[in-house]
Amino acid sequence: MKQHNFRTSLRRLKRYQMLFLLMVPGMAYLIINNYIPMIGILIAFKDYGSATWLFGGDWVGFKNFEFLFKTSDAWVITRNTLLYNGAFIVLNTVLGIAFAIFLNEVRHRFFSRFYQGVILMPFLISMVIVAYIVMAFLNVENGYLNKHILPMLGMETINWYGEPKYWPYILMIVNTWKSIGYGSVLFLAAIIGIDSEYYEAAVLDGATKWQQIRKITIPLIMPTITILTILSVGRIFYSDFGLFYQVPLNSGPLQPTTDVIDTYVYRSLITLGDVGMSSAAGLYQSVVGLVLVLFTNYIVRKKDKDQAIF
Repeated sequence: MKQHNFRTSLRRLKRYQMLFLLMVPGMAYLIINNYIPMIGILIAFKDYGSATWLFGGDWVGFKNFEFLFKTSDAWVITRNTLLYNGAFIVLNTVLGIAFAIFLNEVRHRFFSRFYQGVILMPFLISMVIVAYIVMAFLNVENGYLNKHILPMLGMETINWYGEPKYWPYILMIVNTWKSIGYGSVLFLAAIIGIDSEYYEAAVLDGATKWQQIRKITIPLIMPTITILTILSVGRIFYSDFGLFYQVPLNSGPLQPTTDVIDTYVYRSLITLGDVGMSSAAGLYQSVVGLVLVLFTNYIVRKKDKDQAIF
């Protein structure tokens, strides 16, 4: 019996050997890029300054975590990280769906591809270039806003890189401009997959365009919205380093408003060279992200099992 099962398994292996070969590069990438580096988790619990190699150094328990969270800036960076990413999730989801619906209504093939390219282009631009574009608008002496827009409105010049109160709005505008294209393309792919018969039946029943969107489009792309939202919630403790570090030009006066966990850890690493604290922060972000994904998926599963990831 065992010999028969072995032969059956061997035949199946030979039958699907090409599929297994195709799977090898992806598995190798996951192992090398995602799993082997997990050994570095040990650094979060060690005094890496006394280490001569990865597994060296003295065990310090949770002292690296204490250093991260006992600082007076812990509340500020945690608050900024959560509030910014929460706002980004809402804005990018709502506006991404709106732009996707707009793109779906463009019937001319050339203009449809043109608008998709224009919306997606900012997503492909390096954040370093984005920082220079923002500076071209906000520069105190030669910026477009200070030199043209504000004088036209009868307003005085503003030192944008010295006034923290403006930056929550600036960062949200920049993030939305850069990220909305990617989300809209994903939502557009989901909308295109909707059977046109639903809309034809709705038109025959006298439904308006808004009613079609509300009763057909939104409900049918809800699985896509749910999955993308769960994945975004899982990364709510991670921030776009370039957005929060390069765009504000690492300006000291702006740090109470623009500092997040990633930028704070980077500055601490550069200033103190504390690799253990940096590793502790990364582990903390990963664990919290995992917990949030599990919790969000649990809530979704309670509401509708079909829309949960697992």
